[in-house]
Amino acid sequence: MSKKECVAMLLAGGQGSRLGVLTSNVAKPAVSFGGKFRIIDFPLSNCANSGIDTVGVLTQYRPYLLHSYIGTGEAWNLDERGGGVSILPPFATQTGGAWYAGTADAVTQNLGYLEQNDPEYVLILSGDQLYRMDYHEMLQCHKNNKADLTVAVMPVPWEEASRFGIMNCDEEGRILEFEEKPKQPRSNLASMGIYIFTADLLIKTLKDDAVDPESTHDFGGDIIPKLLADGKRLFTYKFEGFWRDVGTISSYLETSMDLLGPEPAFDIYSSEFPIMSNSSTRPPAFFGENADVEDCLIDNGSQVFGTVSRSILSCDAFIGEGAVVEQAVLLPGARIEAGATVVNAILGEDAVVEAGVCLGSADAETATVGNGAVVRKGE
Repeated sequence: MSKKECVAMLLAGGQGSRLGVLTSNVAKPAVSFGGKFRIIDFPLSNCANSGIDTVGVLTQYRPYLLHSYIGTGEAWNLDERGGGVSILPPFATQTGGAWYAGTADAVTQNLGYLEQNDPEYVLILSGDQLYRMDYHEMLQCHKNNKADLTVAVMPVPWEEASRFGIMNCDEEGRILEFEEKPKQPRSNLASMGIYIFTADLLIKTLKDDAVDPESTHDFGGDIIPKLLADGKRLFTYKFEGFWRDVGTISSYLETSMDLLGPEPAFDIYSSEFPIMSNSSTRPPAFFGENADVEDCLIDNGSQVFGTVSRSILSCDAFIGEGAVVEQAVLLPGARIEAGATVVNAILGEDAVVEAGVCLGSADAETATVGNGAVVRKGE
């Protein structure tokens, strides 16, 4: 196989347990978002728009939906010969097999994929973040700095800094110190979990890490500190656009609302850098004669007979006659029947709120209904 300049390794095995019922039977990257998308659409689209045509998707937790959704990669123009998308789950060998033990171990177990493609650079991505980034610009920054590793970073609020890997850098962006989730951070420049490595160094470092009994086999906890201690050239790439890690129910709802309004914080309609999807082709959305809709995203196949405001309806969602829906997200196939009221809520795929039920409140925590669950009156 011909040598590739850059290959992406997309870490998509996360459970996303803090999303509760939304990830009870699907991996976090497969969770529906924004009406017609799933979370993994965003990094896959970034790869396609950045000219990176070889992507290994590393899956683990409940992978079936993710595997079937990605398919050949055609939906993201990632199905070319000599490249494309490859699904890389954990596998057994003659000496045994094991689940991925950490982010670095996931890549280590697939070094054969990297060595087969023989890239000059390796891009490491998370499959559960929402953002639009041109990775080619980050790669050019890596080359200009003659870096061994480049870490995408952005400033975060000081009160949230202890949740991230934090960088201290010089004026040229060279990393001087790295702290993984420090209790008392000295900087608010946070790692986004997006890395570009020079391939030869990455492969050697991962092989050494694999036999280190003290390692947790994690990029933030082990690989970056090791390279920094060895005096390697580590630089930052500062990102200034929209970026969210929707790790909780509240952040999922807040980020969904960021798609709405006349000037949304994140524009999903860009034709220059589009977000692509493998969503089903369904009939157009239908609005009944008494439907009242304001500030919403409504996907194909949806039927609306009631009142809906500031909400997102995924494909095949249903709002019955006289129902009222405010600040809610309905995943594919969710139903709110006649006369029900749903406020500040997330409904999983094929969930049902029966007629006359009142679910959620603007003053309470976000109400969540799991995939396929039914909320009955009086429950």
